[in-house]
Amino acid sequence: MIVDGEAADGEVIWRLDADLFADTGVVRFAAYLRDRGVVLGEGYDDLWKWSVAQPDRFWELFAEFAGVRLGGTPGPVRTDQPMPLTQWFPGRTLNFARHLLEGREGVAIVSVAEDGATEELTWQALRKEVSALARYLRSVGVEKGDRVVAILPNVAETVVGLLATASIGAIWSVCAPEFGPGAIISRFAQLSPKIVIACGGYRLGGTDRDRRSEIAEVLAALPSVQNVIWVTRHCAVGPIETSVTAIDWSDAVAISAELTFADVEFGHPLWVLFSSGTTGIPKGIVHGHGGALLETLKLLLIHSDLRPGDRYLTVASTSWVVWNALVSALGVGATAVLMDGNPTYPSVDRVWQVAASTRAAVMGVSAAFVHACVKTELSPRVDHDLSALRALQVTGSPLSSDGYRWVYRKVGDIWLASMSGGTDIASIFVGGVPTIPVRVGFIQAPALAVSVEAWDDAGRPTTGKGELVVTSPMPSMPIRFWGDADGSRYRASYFDVYPGVWRHGDFIEISPSGIRIHGRSDSTLNRSGLRLGSADIYAVVESLDQIAEALIVGAEIGADEYYMPLFVKLSDGADPDEARESIITSIKANLSVRYLPDEIIVMRGVPHTRTGKKLEVPVKRLLQGAALTDVADLGAVDDAALLEEYAGFAAARSA
Repeated sequence: MIVDGEAADGEVIWRLDADLFADTGVVRFAAYLRDRGVVLGEGYDDLWKWSVAQPDRFWELFAEFAGVRLGGTPGPVRTDQPMPLTQWFPGRTLNFARHLLEGREGVAIVSVAEDGATEELTWQALRKEVSALARYLRSVGVEKGDRVVAILPNVAETVVGLLATASIGAIWSVCAPEFGPGAIISRFAQLSPKIVIACGGYRLGGTDRDRRSEIAEVLAALPSVQNVIWVTRHCAVGPIETSVTAIDWSDAVAISAELTFADVEFGHPLWVLFSSGTTGIPKGIVHGHGGALLETLKLLLIHSDLRPGDRYLTVASTSWVVWNALVSALGVGATAVLMDGNPTYPSVDRVWQVAASTRAAVMGVSAAFVHACVKTELSPRVDHDLSALRALQVTGSPLSSDGYRWVYRKVGDIWLASMSGGTDIASIFVGGVPTIPVRVGFIQAPALAVSVEAWDDAGRPTTGKGELVVTSPMPSMPIRFWGDADGSRYRASYFDVYPGVWRHGDFIEISPSGIRIHGRSDSTLNRSGLRLGSADIYAVVESLDQIAEALIVGAEIGADEYYMPLFVKLSDGADPDEARESIITSIKANLSVRYLPDEIIVMRGVPHTRTGKKLEVPVKRLLQGAALTDVADLGAVDDAALLEEYAGFAAARSA
């Protein structure tokens, strides 16, 4: 129930009615543990403390609770090797696709096109299509360990492709079709794929986008490819001629076959996800069947309270890890709602329209989407029937306090679960728990079995803001980086600062009120020795009506200059001078004069990665004199011309 829709920062704004506790996944799991002899106190905190103190017992019992079938030879839950060498469930076998597909009936997937056209795919039909595609893949020589890659939007064929690939024991990777050819090549060329599944174009913003020349460039750069499968039914752009065997999707799945699953080791590679790739070659992050399955099921069953029969809508590009979690909803017995096209076309209200029309019970969006809604006159609770909606998940960046209050004013009496995790672990470090009150501006709790802490520079736990570290292994930590034979790139990414301890690269603050993420520690603002979090400034500046979005960086220039500009995109009709005055006044009132930028620059937008992350570090490096080609792969950013404008600003300032 909503306690106080106008609650101040840190105050309780919502709590679950006590008579609904018993229906939640976290309470049912705690009861499951007690039935098996685990002694627990009352409340989530005691459950979390037990889970990090007894991780082997936790994961053994959670696998049982989630219905995960483990074959092979029973043995220890994990080896005693330290991170990053820990192996989970050695000697045990399973298959990710089997858990998502077997023994389920009803509607598995609801697909919603940009024009609102909706299709349903039952589990029976999904199994039939997966088995048919797997048969085709095997017929053209795909074996365990081979790579199958896709350039596809958020449509049912992409899900089928992942599950068919996994069922064989082959390895999956996908890029959204809006990525530039250079960005796709920099990812897929590392993998030497045998099969490419692609579309000649995609629909976005009411227009069919022709990508045939880009696809041709990609295929020319992948000499390992032996077959291409074309997905052609989602837009009017057709396929291209290829030098290798090509087949239409409808032909690839035309022949029925028995659905079979390769039993693979717990740590056998399932998929390769890629880092943003804005600087350097993207890191190919490899997750295993077992680790990805257990962690996504924990995310969904416990921290999303997703239940069998629910409909789960997540606004996601296929290149964002939350898409993988969306597919994993099938493993809960929930229905995955796939939303194709531009989610905010013709307006941001489209997401709420789809949530209502599909009867979504749990919905996932980015913090940026909520912040965009705050700037509008939308009132989803009035405009749409959201009676089926129980929970709203928010991730991607910190959610402002105004975002919390907007949800409870305009969306209604639902559980708001802010969370933070990463592509690196295909899961979360901290997130939501439905039985804990929601406090304005705070994430509720650490995730079960995640020993997350805030550390200072000396490697000591701190009660203030510190580096987000994980002191004990998680099953979904990468089994390796692709092509990183000696593991040096993997270790440098997470373990160089605190040996044997995972350093994620975010600032975190853990307090009695909850948890706050303060942005990336590698883009920290450090003015005269005072470390400032960019998220603190965004929370203040982006709450102003005149500001659509902001980006702040701190750049060390030369021997003694520190330059801290604030770039802003104005809301429609906003006056630049008045906006600057409002920013200065708000920062002084809500933070301090120490946070005032050296300059406020109006730009036509803020550059992001294709998955929505602000390009703080590349902009910082431009200001330090780096060339644009050295700081970013333009095919991996959402607006290459915009980043070129930032490069022009940096060059002009330097001159």
